Amino acid sequence: MAHNELKSEIAAINDDHILRAISDVDVLPQDHTERPPEELFEELVETIRRYHPSDDMQQVREAYELAAQAHGNQLRRSGAPYIIHPLHVAIILAELEMDKESIVAGLLHDVVEDTPVTHEEIEHQFGPDVALLVDGVTKLTRLSLGTTDKLEMQAENLRKMFLSMSKDIRIIIIKLADRLHNMRTLQYQKPEKQKEKAAETLDIYAPLASRLGMFRLKMELDNLSLQYLEPEKYARLVHDIDERSHSREEFVNGIVEDVGRHLKDSGINAQVYGRVKHYFSIYKKMTIQQKSLDEIYDLFAVRILVDSVQDCYAALGIIHELYMPIPGRFKDYIAIPKANMYQSLHTTVIGKSGIPFEIQIRTYEMHRTAEYGVAAHWKYKESGSTSVNKEEEKLNWLRQILEWQREMPDNNEFMESIRNDLDIFADTVYCFTPKGDVKNLPAGSTPIDLAYSIHSAVGNKMVGARVNEKLVPIDYRLRNGDRVEIITSQNSRGPSRDWLNMVKSSQARNKINQWFKEQNKDENIEKGKELLERSAKAKGYVLSELLKPEYMDKVLKKYGFNEWTAVLASIGHGGIKEGQVVNKLADERRKYVQRSITDEQVLEITQENARKGLPQNKGGIVVEGLEDLAVHFSRCCNPIPGDEIVGFVTRGRGVSVHRTDCVNVMNLPVDERGRLIEAEWHLPENAKQERYLANLMLYVNNRLGMLADISRVLTEMNININSLSTKVNKQGLASVDLQFMTTGTQEIRGVTARLQQIDGVLDVTRT
Repeated sequence: MAHNELKSEIAAINDDHILRAISDVDVLPQDHTERPPEELFEELVETIRRYHPSDDMQQVREAYELAAQAHGNQLRRSGAPYIIHPLHVAIILAELEMDKESIVAGLLHDVVEDTPVTHEEIEHQFGPDVALLVDGVTKLTRLSLGTTDKLEMQAENLRKMFLSMSKDIRIIIIKLADRLHNMRTLQYQKPEKQKEKAAETLDIYAPLASRLGMFRLKMELDNLSLQYLEPEKYARLVHDIDERSHSREEFVNGIVEDVGRHLKDSGINAQVYGRVKHYFSIYKKMTIQQKSLDEIYDLFAVRILVDSVQDCYAALGIIHELYMPIPGRFKDYIAIPKANMYQSLHTTVIGKSGIPFEIQIRTYEMHRTAEYGVAAHWKYKESGSTSVNKEEEKLNWLRQILEWQREMPDNNEFMESIRNDLDIFADTVYCFTPKGDVKNLPAGSTPIDLAYSIHSAVGNKMVGARVNEKLVPIDYRLRNGDRVEIITSQNSRGPSRDWLNMVKSSQARNKINQWFKEQNKDENIEKGKELLERSAKAKGYVLSELLKPEYMDKVLKKYGFNEWTAVLASIGHGGIKEGQVVNKLADERRKYVQRSITDEQVLEITQENARKGLPQNKGGIVVEGLEDLAVHFSRCCNPIPGDEIVGFVTRGRGVSVHRTDCVNVMNLPVDERGRLIEAEWHLPENAKQERYLANLMLYVNNRLGMLADISRVLTEMNININSLSTKVNKQGLASVDLQFMTTGTQEIRGVTARLQQIDGVLDVTRT
C-alpha cells in the first residue's frame, strides 16, 4: 500500500469516530449467509486491484475456474458449495496484500488433497512456485497416519509446519488464512470439535501469527477462540464493553482532539485515533490480574502515526509535556524492535481526569508492519518476484525451532518447547553484552539464559556473571538495560541440574538437557539396548529379526537421527519410548515381507484359493484372464451393476472390485498399478436378480415430516432401508445419510429422481 493510501485509510478510521474501530476489529461476523462464488471472486479481484492496479487477472481466474471445477459438487458442513472456502482464503490473503503466487495457491490449496488434480498438473499450469506452496499447505493438512496418540499427531504436524516454513514462509501465511476462515465458520462443527479447534488455534496458530507480526490476523483468531472456549464469559464481556462504550468514546475523543491540536501546533503532520484493546487481551488481563472490567483502566490506547522516526520522538516529547508519564511504563521498540519486526514507541500517561491510558507512536511503514507482519514484505507483482532477503535475519527464531526439532525426537519435549517459544503472553527483557549486542530474553531470565543465547559453549563453561560491572549470583533476575558479562573457565565441570529450575528460555533448557544427554551417552546406550530388548520380548518379537538395516533406517528417518546409537541413547534417557521404536521396526518388517511376495505368487495364491472352494461373494463379475476367481466388492466405493469397474489383485484374498472413479484406485502408487486388471459385470437374464449395498446423501431443509416422506418414497418403490441417519446444523439445514439395497444404477437413478421431488430436498448425491 502506498504511503498516501495508508494515510487515507487511517484518516478514514479517525473520521469514523474513535471507538468505531471496536466493531471493525473485535466484533465477530454474525451474518453467515453465503454469497454466490462468482460474487466472491469479483470481491477477490477488487481487493487485489486496491493495491495492484493491473487488469491482468488471467492466472487468478484460471486458478478459480480449476478449483471450482475440481471441487465440483462438494459441499461444506454449512451446505454451501465447497469453493467458497478457497475463495475466502484467497480474499484474506489479498487483504494482507500478498503476491500473485500466494493468492493462486490459496485458491488451489485443497485441490490436491480433496480432488483428482495432481501436483504435476498444478506445476504445469501455474509454475513451480505455486506448486511448492500448494504442496506445502497440503502436507500441513495431512496428519501422520501411523500415529494414534493425539499429542504425537499434533507434534508431527507441527514439525512438518516448521519444515515447510523454512522452505517458504508464505506456506504458513496461507495456512493461517485457511485456519482463520475455518474459525469464522466453526459454528457448523460439533461442540467438541469447536473446542478442540479453538484450543489448538489459541495454543499454536494465534501465537504463531504474533511471532510473524501479523497482529490483525492474530486478534481475530484470539477472539474467535475465546468465543468457543468460554462462550458465556465472551458474551458477557462483549455486553459489558458495549454498555460502557459511549462514556469511553467521549473520553477518548477528547484526548484525540487535544493531542492532535498540540501536534499540529508543533508542526508535526500526524494522524491520531483511538482504539480499544481486543476482547481476548482484556479477558487475559482480567484473568491474570483477578480484576473486574471496571478495575481495568487501560482498555484503550491512542495511536499516533507520523511520517518519520524523528517525528516519533518529537511527538513523544510533546505527549510527556501534555500528560504525566507513569514511571517504568515507557518502551522504545523503535531502537530495539521486537523479534517479529514490530516497531513503536509505547508510553502510559495519566489523563487530566486521572485515568491512565496508553499512547503508541509509530511511522506509517511501522504501522503497516505491525498490522501485517512478515506479510507486509510481499507485494503482488506482475513478474511474481518477491524480495525479502533483508527480513530473513529477523526470522532467526524459526531457524532456532528447526534446530531444536532435530535435537528433540521426543514429542512431549518438542511440544513444550514450541509452546514456551510461541508464548505471546510472556514479557521480554532486553540486555546488552559487553560488545553492545542486544539480547531479547523472556522476563525472569538469568545470566545462564543469556550465556546460552550467545553459544552453548559459553553456557557450558560458565562459572559466574557480572551485571553492570558487579558480581551477581547466577540466579540473578535480569532487568531491562542490564549490561551482562559472562565469566567462563576451561576447568568448569559443566552445567548443574539445578540450572534447569533457574532458566526461563527454551533455548537454555534444551542446551542444558543436551549436555547431560551427551555426558551420559554410553550409560544411556546400554540402558536403551536393555529396554528395547525387553519391550520386543514382551510384544512377542525376536529383536535380532527386527534389527535389519532397512528397518532401522526407517526409524532413523522418522526420529531425525544419523546413527543407531543415538536412538539407543535417546531411549536410555527417556527421550523416546522403546515401545514406539519396536512398533516401528515391526511395522517395517511386516511391509517388507508383504513386498517380497511377487505378483505372480499373488495370482497363484488367489487361483489356488478359488480351486479350494473358498466362499464366493455376490457374483456377476468377469475378471479378464481368470476363471472361478474369488472376488469381493470393496466397501470404500460399493460398486453396483451399471458402474464402470476395475479389479485389484490383493495378496492372498482374491480380487477386490472397485468403481473406476474410486478415490483409492485413482490415488494408487505407481508401483501398485500393475495389480489392476479389467473387470466387467456379467448378469445372465435368467439369473436371480441380486441386490447390492448403496449410499445416498440428501441435503434437505429440516422440517416436520421430512424423514417420513423419504421413507414413503422407498416403501412405494419396494426398497428396504438398511440405515438412515441425520445431522442438523444451526441454520436448519440437514444432511441425511441413507443406506439401502438396490439392483443397480438404473434403480438408483429412479430413486434419486423421486427423492428430488420431495418438498425441501436441496440435493441428492451418491456417496
